[in-house]
Amino acid sequence: MRICTLSSVIVLASLAFLIGCASPQPPATAARVAGIAPRGEQCGPDCYRIFNGKDLSGWVSVNCFSDTFVARDGMLFCTGNPTGFIRTDRMYENYVLDFDWKHEAKEGNAGLFVWSDPVPSSAQNMFPRAIEVQIMLTPDVKDKEGRLLYTGQGDVFSIWGSKMTPLRPHPAGWERTLPSERVTKGAGEWNHYKVTCNQGNITVEINGHEVSGAKDVSPRTGYICLESEGSPIWFKDICVKELPAAVPALAAKDVVMEGTGMRRLFNGQTLAGWHEESGEEGHWTFDDGAAKFDGRGDSLWTAEEFADFELVADWRWTKEHQGKIKRPMFAADGTEERDAAGNVKEFEVEERDSGIYLRGNSKSQVNIWGWPCGSGEVWGYRTDPSMPAAVRAACTPKVRADKPIGEWNRMVIRMVGDRLTVDLNGQRVIDNAQLPGVPAKGAIALQSHGCPIEFENVFIRPLK
Repeated sequence: MRICTLSSVIVLASLAFLIGCASPQPPATAARVAGIAPRGEQCGPDCYRIFNGKDLSGWVSVNCFSDTFVARDGMLFCTGNPTGFIRTDRMYENYVLDFDWKHEAKEGNAGLFVWSDPVPSSAQNMFPRAIEVQIMLTPDVKDKEGRLLYTGQGDVFSIWGSKMTPLRPHPAGWERTLPSERVTKGAGEWNHYKVTCNQGNITVEINGHEVSGAKDVSPRTGYICLESEGSPIWFKDICVKELPAAVPALAAKDVVMEGTGMRRLFNGQTLAGWHEESGEEGHWTFDDGAAKFDGRGDSLWTAEEFADFELVADWRWTKEHQGKIKRPMFAADGTEERDAAGNVKEFEVEERDSGIYLRGNSKSQVNIWGWPCGSGEVWGYRTDPSMPAAVRAACTPKVRADKPIGEWNRMVIRMVGDRLTVDLNGQRVIDNAQLPGVPAKGAIALQSHGCPIEFENVFIRPLK
């Protein structure tokens, strides 16, 4: 599992096989917790299996390949490649999770994520906001001062923005609980985890011994995830028992981003579901799950059309650019800013230009570029003199939220009817802008505009 400093940002998710459940009908609280009835055979009192031993039904591969997690001989096998995770297709609030696992490698690495977001926090880390329960075999790691930093014995810690209070203070002050006992068995041997997540508290039992946990966790409703991180690992007997939900219901801050219906548009390996312009093939390739454009082809289009949707896309610029050029600054109303003499205010930038076409047309393009106003601008509407002033103003970024060249940016685009909202790196840059005449439905395109760019973690959730 990911070995990182753990206090902020969002990392991954991993789950496994549980035991000890038994009720053919879901608990009354299940519908309240997740909105849908659980499925799966009973495995103990008031408990049901969330892995059926045959296939990945009930699970979503977030950023792994099709063969990273597979059902084999009634068990769940993970190759460890690529780094990523799978998650349950529904959220859980309070529950007990039982499962068995064994690593094949002497220093195997994987993890379980609880109360997790449905998608990675960014392409930079590949993992979501969550609490991670370590599933790892490794010698203890200490810092130069001899303080113990982490172990392979069931550490519990926050990742990528989740919050927790360790049950015992960490030697370096991290949001991480080190185990009270060392009871994990080695490579090739089965270990049993019992993880209780209830009312913001987590306890972890390994092979019948309670060794770690956390309190004051936030969020405390989310997905269960299993992590792939470089090592072959087996899971079996994955079972969950749901516990009563909080009364009153949890505040919004304690519930993760809704992921129902959110699916990946890139499979991380090929351009399946996408097409390049005829005669311009070969300029979009994959490397370590990222779609890379060499700057010489044409735009990349989805085969599928979308009406209303929420789109998540991570992107970053390479060091290459199209030369230095002067570009204008825009006023809040979308017009070019001018000085006292009436001259347009210009700033020299390294020219980079791309964007995301919405509903099949370039007019409704959300720009990705290096202009002074920042990314998110809707060029086709901002520059159209026939559009009302309010439309043009709304299509102008409210703030420049771009990260430095070479760093990953996360863009979240929400299109409902003729209204567009764009968040960039957690800041609202376009707020419910009207796009008069925008098509009701169409393909999505990643624009080619002559400069290399990379995309990763492209997810979509249709809203109708």
